Amino acid sequence: MILLSDKLWFPPVETASTEGVLAFGGDLSPKRLLLAYNSGIFPWFNKGEPVVWYSPVERMVLFPNELKISKSMKQILKKDRFKVTFNQNFKEVIRCCKTIYREGQGGTWITDEMEQAYNKLHELGHAKSVEVWLDHKLVGGLYGIDLGNVFCGESMFSTVSNASKVAFIHLVQKLKRENYKLIDCQVYNDHLASLGAREIPRNEFLKYL
Repeated sequence: MILLSDKLWFPPVETASTEGVLAFGGDLSPKRLLLAYNSGIFPWFNKGEPVVWYSPVERMVLFPNELKISKSMKQILKKDRFKVTFNQNFKEVIRCCKTIYREGQGGTWITDEMEQAYNKLHELGHAKSVEVWLDHKLVGGLYGIDLGNVFCGESMFSTVSNASKVAFIHLVQKLKRENYKLIDCQVYNDHLASLGAREIPRNEFLKYL
């Protein structure tokens, strides 16, 4: 495993371990984060640990045309119960993603350092958010990095049933209208698979970047 220095560089993604670990160390500067995402790499580490950089062999992605909306979800969307906005409250979205309780998790991987870094990327126009409101209260949302033709999702939250799904569906529909190639979901989970996301080989994912 490679220990990064101050030099703005990453080793070839093919050198990552079978678990997807590529390197550790370095920093979360905007330039390094943008180089990482454009190279198929993302940071993922816990508080008190050095920055760990990943590039999994299999990448979870969603192609906009493959979005699956269940019948029950279509009914929820049809009722128009939620209001959805884009980039109206990025700081609150990432704060909620950081602090919300998640069953089965002892803590959060969104450290203070991570929160500050992505807020900076938002100020620079690279990190975007989706907000879901109910009765003027923020009840769900997500954020990620916008590469121009690929959106790299980072985290989502929900305090009301289905709010995060509403955020994700609205994002995918918006990106489809804007001819984005795919949404990067990083690693497999059942929730995203139910919405149409699937794994593709890393080398195929890199072609889209």
